[in-house]
Amino acid sequence: MSYPSITLKKGEGRTLKSGGLWVFDNEIAAVSPDVVNGEMVSVLDFDGYPMGVGFYNHHSKITVRMMSRHADTVIDEAFLRRRIEDAWYYRKKTVDTSSCRVIFGEADYLPGLVVDKFSDVLVVQSLALGIDRLKETIVRLLLETLAKDGINIRGVYERSDAKVRLQEGMEREKGFLSAPFDTKVEIVENGVHYMVDVEDGQKTGFFLDQKYNRLAIQKLCKGAKVLDCFTHTGSFALNAGIAGAESVLGVDASQLAVDQATENARLNGLEDHVTFQCADVFDLLPKLEEEGKIFVIRPLIPTVSRMEKDYDKLQHFYMHGNRLMKKEYQGLQEYLNE
Repeated sequence: MSYPSITLKKGEGRTLKSGGLWVFDNEIAAVSPDVVNGEMVSVLDFDGYPMGVGFYNHHSKITVRMMSRHADTVIDEAFLRRRIEDAWYYRKKTVDTSSCRVIFGEADYLPGLVVDKFSDVLVVQSLALGIDRLKETIVRLLLETLAKDGINIRGVYERSDAKVRLQEGMEREKGFLSAPFDTKVEIVENGVHYMVDVEDGQKTGFFLDQKYNRLAIQKLCKGAKVLDCFTHTGSFALNAGIAGAESVLGVDASQLAVDQATENARLNGLEDHVTFQCADVFDLLPKLEEEGKIFVIRPLIPTVSRMEKDYDKLQHFYMHGNRLMKKEYQGLQEYLNE
């Protein structure tokens, strides 16, 4: 089967040629007149050399997201089944699959798609037009794949409500992809119990991709005073608490997140020494410093923003956060070297 084609400019496609899966709008020299948004295209280098196939969307800066490096690939149900089975096989070999990220977008060669498994519930997030058109087929094939291993999924919920969908020319969507079910789901991860709200929690409801970072923090926290900034539903704070931290304070600007974190602390019997506060971290840090508060470990830091307006906030955060840790730095080093 042949697809309409797009041709790269000479010298472009560097990301693609170095292993990436994206073709940006400013890298394209020509587009076949029969190309349709959301449909498959063949990607050709400037000299006509075939680079593979992917789905096209001129509304997006990421104009093509690659599905295969092989020019003769047909993107059909058999292809999608192989992709899904490969993703599930890899998860079974590498992670605890009781609750995990089953499909991880580009890492599983299913660009723009995330599927999280929370116990017996799946949450789907589709962020690109091409993969969105394949969503129902992918969910059906995934359910079939899990069923082969005796895993029965009681419900599927869609959380494709991220703003980035607007940049793809799509509406934001949220709701059941199966019969309705209770969207509060209890999971256990690293020995910690959580109630996950897949309907109203951030993104898919819980940051499953941070599972092993949360486990790693446990090794550092015994006897420590921990400040967990941007705590969300308290996952890092609770891992610190269950590992034997002396005290833990989790901070988040969302009252809903703080309420969920507090509920999770009670669920684990940690409410006496793991507490949560609804506050703007950037405002709270200097106040804690003025009060003479000292923390040994501060596990979460904000992602560095490309937006100039955020630079002052980030500098403010690092300055006050590091001061809160400075007096205990020597003691922390001694603890880590034991």
